[in-house]
Formats: sequence, structure tokens, C-alpha cells
Amino acid sequence: MSVEHNIQIKNQGAKAFVETVGNGLDLEYTEDDKEFSLNLSAELGHGYIKTYDFDHGLTVYEFDCTLSTEIRIIFSRTTVQPLLILFNREDEIGIEHGETGLNEVKHLESVMSSGGTEKDQAIIIHSNRSTCFFALVLDRKVFENKIDTFLPNMNTNLEKIFRDVNGINSFYTQGYYSLDIAKFMEEFTTTDLTGFMRYVFLEGKTYEIFTHFLKQYLDDAKNPNQRRILRQHTVEKIEEASTIIQDEMENLGSIVSLAKKVGLNQNTLQEGFQQLYKKSVNHYITEVRMAEAKRLMEESDLNITEITYQVGINSRSYFSKLFKQQFGISPKDYVIKNRNKKGANRSA
Repeated sequence: MSVEHNIQIKNQGAKAFVETVGNGLDLEYTEDDKEFSLNLSAELGHGYIKTYDFDHGLTVYEFDCTLSTEIRIIFSRTTVQPLLILFNREDEIGIEHGETGLNEVKHLESVMSSGGTEKDQAIIIHSNRSTCFFALVLDRKVFENKIDTFLPNMNTNLEKIFRDVNGINSFYTQGYYSLDIAKFMEEFTTTDLTGFMRYVFLEGKTYEIFTHFLKQYLDDAKNPNQRRILRQHTVEKIEEASTIIQDEMENLGSIVSLAKKVGLNQNTLQEGFQQLYKKSVNHYITEVRMAEAKRLMEESDLNITEITYQVGINSRSYFSKLFKQQFGISPKDYVIKNRNKKGANRSA
């Protein structure tokens, strides 16, 4: 792998980070209300890098850029090793970790890692790719003051991470992040607030992202069938299932086959529809079919039997029952009413 820029980070704070990266890329940083920014030159690509410092040792790195060269950002072994939590929002990036080697982090995946005191960890930004990620970098030694009183009652898995205040232990975990985290990041990056209100808002969103990630980390430790947090990656598959339902309702098949088609198990598909659409898959399918049947009655000259089969139902009596439940009128009466109205409009 050819890397044109190796940038050593010895201080992960917001200002020090952009200053070091700026020196490595021959860029000047700007500062505005505790927000530090680098705008890429045309020679390097386009886009920006922003960083923010918040209380208790929590720093945010926000990358939204395309680089013409590949760079490696190396977190050097220091007295206190940072805890890195990264959310990848676009094309693949690499995370180099002493124990696991080079890991490619895909779109919608997150990573939590610490290099330990024996090995470095690094972020690899590939050239000519849409790079968009959001990273939390935590100095656990400083953060200890915030959570010290909570540690005795903390979940064992989390306590182990936060008691390692000097980052002595090396670890790495990777998986898809949640829908809530995706929403909070979008709110963080798009707010139009300014000044003090902006800073307070961004700090609040940062802690929302942080706490939801920790909830997800604990959820990931459960058996897959017991997990309750909907991942952003799963949401995309559920939305794909929704599109299939609308496009292929005439020959839809079973819910099991639909789940397999989008790469989910049946339980995850059902739970996802409940969270995303507040209804079961069957209820969603019925509503889609009835909406299409209603449209066909209004816009076509098909008879009720033809419409019944076109929306994927094999029984006219069952179709009539569903339609009346949905709209409070029988299909026959709706057709008569609608087509009489169309005839009157033509006469006028």
C-alpha cells in the first residue's frame, strides 16, 4: 500500500490535531468559536476537516472530503492512549490496529478501539474516495473525573474500558451503527446555530452519540435474536423490503422469502417494520395493496376482479373485506361512486 502522507498525532486535542494534520498537508487551519477547520486545497482534493474540544477530555473529528492522495493518521504511543470511536458515513476507510492489522471499515460501520501502550493505531484515508466519518476521541484519564462515582455500579464491560484510564489494554470492535446515531450525526453536522448556542448544541449531540453508542455496544454483546437497537444498515435493508413490496406486490411471496431477499432473518424484518413503520410486515403489505387498488379504481378501467389479482390477492371476497376495513366502503360501491363522478365531470 502506497501512502504519501504519514502524519503522527501526539496530542489528539482539537487544535493540536488540525495543526499537525495541516502541517503534514501544507494547509493553514482556521478557528471560529472553538471550532477548528482545514479546507483542502484544489491540489489535495476538496472538502474539509473539522475538530471540536468538549469538557472532560472528549474531542470530535469530522471529515467530509475527497483526497487526491492516500494519508495515514497515526496515533502515536503516548502516556495516555485515546479511546477512538469512529462512525463511517461514506466510502471505506482503513483502521490499522496493532493486534488486528488493517481493517476496512465499510459504509455505516462503527469502530471502537484502543492501541494500548505497545502498538500504534491509525486511520487510513484512501485516495479518490468520498471520505465522510465522525470520530469521538476520548482521553480516559481526564474523563475519569466525570464518571468516577458511577464506576462501581457500571456494567462490567464498560467498567473495564473506563477504568483503563491510561489506555494500557489494546482492543478492537467493529459493527454497524444505529439509526439514532445516524440521526444525531446529521443534526450535529447540519445545525445553523452560531456562537454559544451552537457550542452547547454540538456538545449535547456529541454526548447523545456517545451514550447511544455505549448502549449499542452492550446490545451487541447479546445474542443476535435478543438485540433491540435498530442498526442503520438494517434500516436500509428494511427500506429495500418496502420497495420490493410496492414494486412486486402481484407476485410477492412469503415474508420468509422477502426477508431472505434483503438479507435479514424474519424476526429482524418484523421488528424493523414495527420500529420504522409502527406496523407488522403483513399490515404494511395490506396497506400498500389497498392504496394501489384504490388508485387503480380511480385511474383505470379495470374491473374489481382484475384489480384483485393485480395487487397480489387471489380471493375477491377477501379483497373486498380488506378494502372495506381500510376505507369504510366496499370496492363495488367505491368503483360506482368514483366512475359516476368521472362521468359527470366529462359531461360538464
